[in-house]
Amino acid sequence: MARPPVCKLMDYGKFKYENAQKAREARRNQTNVIIKEMKLRPKIDAHDYETKKGHVVRFLNAGDKVKITIMFRGREQHRPELGYRLLQKLAEEVTELGFVESSPKQDGRNMTMVLGPHKKKADAKVEHKAAKEAKAAERAADEAEERAERTAANAGRETAPKKERGRSENLDPEIEA
Repeated sequence: MARPPVCKLMDYGKFKYENAQKAREARRNQTNVIIKEMKLRPKIDAHDYETKKGHVVRFLNAGDKVKITIMFRGREQHRPELGYRLLQKLAEEVTELGFVESSPKQDGRNMTMVLGPHKKKADAKVEHKAAKEAKAAERAADEAEERAERTAANAGRETAPKKERGRSENLDPEIEA
């Protein structure tokens, strides 16, 4: 404790405002985990499976969790091993992007499994933003190069000077005012 005791006088309104600003900034920077859901059937075709797997890969790359649900109908309910094998195959194929958070469980007509991403949502956002900026820079460079080629090609050509037109002057000479 200091001798003599030290007291700091401050503007309470300013203090409350700064704390509110810090809280708002913290809320803006936090990431909420979103669970995306993908529904499959046990008798899914190879192409449809690949499409669904592509969506799962996109969700995991974005840093979201994915809940995969296999819906059984009729006689399919007596063959849960088909759904289990399908979920295991999917989990094996996306191992480099995510991990199995909850193993396949059957509840009624559905069998569910949850996959979690290896990278955090914030890291995925930063990576996506960097890729987007790199792509934009590349596109701008290509456009500048194309513009330079066009100006070089048009440099040798002479263009006729454009006639200055007044505001009320008719553009179509056949129409008489």
